[in-house]
Amino acid sequence: MIEWLLVPSAYLIGSISSAIIVCQLMGIPDPRGQGSGNPGATNVVRIGGKKAGAITLIGDVLKGLIPVVIAQLLEVNNSLLSCVVFAAFIGHLYPVFFNFKGGKGVATSLGVSLGVNVFLGLAILATWLFVYKISKISSLSALIASISCPIYIWLIIGDGYLITTFTIITVLLLCRHTSNIKKLLAGVEN
Repeated sequence: MIEWLLVPSAYLIGSISSAIIVCQLMGIPDPRGQGSGNPGATNVVRIGGKKAGAITLIGDVLKGLIPVVIAQLLEVNNSLLSCVVFAAFIGHLYPVFFNFKGGKGVATSLGVSLGVNVFLGLAILATWLFVYKISKISSLSALIASISCPIYIWLIIGDGYLITTFTIITVLLLCRHTSNIKKLLAGVEN
């Protein structure tokens, strides 16, 4: 079945580091050695400015969105769709092209969410924006939006495969944000 090629393809697409590529093309230092050391949009903003960060963000969203949209166009079942979602996300966290050291996964998780269901993606984005407007803390906004995601899936889609997949994604996002959570609890997060 050609559809099962979607899973390794999603992982490879997810493994493309938008942050590293954008920094190389724009003459910005490698984000893995600057700022927080994280190859993600927030760190790229820190070291290279808003334009570089915005391009990185778009790239990270697209690498989650594209494989899932392709799977949707092929009308795969939710079990395989969940595998594609997870593969694209895990590719961002553990990219084969960059020694398995990737970003935290916030933008890519938004991309896969939008690919699964546009209303799901918009609900997550709205949650992030709402929390950010109140707190002005990006990591807190990302954590609350991520925790909300499986609930939104239950309300909007109601599929067990997708709820399980996004619950695992949420746990991984929380693990990747351990240092941010400690700073939030200490009241010192930027």
